[in-house]
Amino acid sequence: MPTVSIRKGDDVMVIAGKDRGRTGRVVNVRPRERRVMVEGVARATRHQRPTTQNQQGGLMQKELFIDLSNVQVVCKGCGKPTRIGHRIEEGTKVRICRRCEAEL
Repeated sequence: MPTVSIRKGDDVMVIAGKDRGRTGRVVNVRPRERRVMVEGVARATRHQRPTTQNQQGGLMQKELFIDLSNVQVVCKGCGKPTRIGHRIEEGTKVRICRRCEAEL
């Protein structure tokens, strides 16, 4: 199974595509497909027919998956999008910011 450095709950910024520059929290990650779902980014409008679960129906907003290469993690220390590095501290592997070397 391929490994990815971006995890559920990370704050990320979209660096390519129609939502470039927008930030959000990662909701779902699919490592095999190299896709992530970001909250409030890459939304599509779907027509929904009224059903027993959804009495209202109408237009519904749905979040879509985007490619993993189109997002970067936003560092909490410097507040900028950054690549992720790794360091071993006290026997555990931690993710670090490549700009300011802060722990993510």
